[in-house]
Amino acid sequence: MQMSATEPRFSFGQNWLSFIQHLDEERIQAAERSLKEFLGRDDLGGRTFLDIGCGSGLFSLAARRLGATVHSFDCDADCVACTRTLKDRFFSNDPAWTVEKGSILDENYLDRLGRFDIVYAWGVLHHTGALFKAMEFTGKLVKPGGLLYLAVYNHQPCWSNFHRTVKRLYVNSPWPGRFLILSLYVSFQVLKGLVKDIILFRNPLARYRVKKRLRGMSVWHDWVDWVGAYPFETARPEEVFDFFRKRGFILEKLKTCGGGHGCNEYVFSLPEKAERK
Repeated sequence: MQMSATEPRFSFGQNWLSFIQHLDEERIQAAERSLKEFLGRDDLGGRTFLDIGCGSGLFSLAARRLGATVHSFDCDADCVACTRTLKDRFFSNDPAWTVEKGSILDENYLDRLGRFDIVYAWGVLHHTGALFKAMEFTGKLVKPGGLLYLAVYNHQPCWSNFHRTVKRLYVNSPWPGRFLILSLYVSFQVLKGLVKDIILFRNPLARYRVKKRLRGMSVWHDWVDWVGAYPFETARPEEVFDFFRKRGFILEKLKTCGGGHGCNEYVFSLPEKAERK
């Protein structure tokens, strides 16, 4: 799906500007832990790390705290501002962390970046309006011997088109309409979780604490992101796997969302002598 350049988009940066007001050490450590666990590395010292669509800047910060030399970029000016705020707060005037505005679909911009040991694109490429083109450009930024860590929305035959319609309606609606859509969605999620927890005899509040521990994220801000995040595209795990396999990548790790809504996570490696296609 290639969307029109004039079509409204979700203001990701406005959501993240709110999120970083609540950023604490526990969230940062959770982000670090998720990087270490999925990349299989406790230390990123001596490695270069590219954060595509850096959003809040949380994972750029985590990578820098783990020792990587970090380059962060986003096409949303507010996201760039978020990331610069975190850099100024934790790594002021640090030459090993660069933050700037840029797009994964801008070939001229990408050509001057070079290649990186670790390329990170979590929940980003499916919001470009050109998912497979974005994946193509992302793969070219990985250094031979490097890793690509990405997360892409899972395709659901019965639900993906519905979700796309809701998101498109949200970004095209005036404020009262957006408030109504968000209120209905959040109410549904809370009620669904509550019923499930009661049936399974679980603490209804536990799911919200788990979210913070997993990746350092916020349930509320993820809900806002989920409702409004447009453009919106999806891909089946086998589509992503085949796409990168044909370009010389090897799948090292895969975590699916079990066929439900959410992101499938992938870590691909690019062999030293890979034949790039």
